[in-house]
Amino acid sequence: QVQLVEPGGGWVQPGGALRLSCNASGFIFSSYTMSWYRQAPGKERELVARISSVGGGNTNYADSVKGRFTISRDNAKNTVYLQMNSLKPEDTAVYYCKRCPPNLDSWGQGTQVTVSS
Repeated sequence: QVQLVEPGGGWVQPGGALRLSCNASGFIFSSYTMSWYRQAPGKERELVARISSVGGGNTNYADSVKGRFTISRDNAKNTVYLQMNSLKPEDTAVYYCKRCPPNLDSWGQGTQVTVSS
């Protein structure tokens, strides 16, 4: 049974930082590209960042988060991270961890990130 558990959300002031983590189980974690998506109120879900399973972990980012967010993975711990710096109110959303392609599994509840003063 595939499980992706995402602790680490919360509230932060603009300009602050937060690190999300995603603990995976039920599949061979090191074999899959992993990604973070987010969905803000009233908006469609969007891909935030992706890290490959090979090639030293090649990464891709949405233009809106480039230079501020960093995705990484620890295959020994079956965990993928999203370090979010210089947070903006528009980063407020529910964040989801997914293995790729995202249609492999159903969407979980995600973790809420709120950026406000």
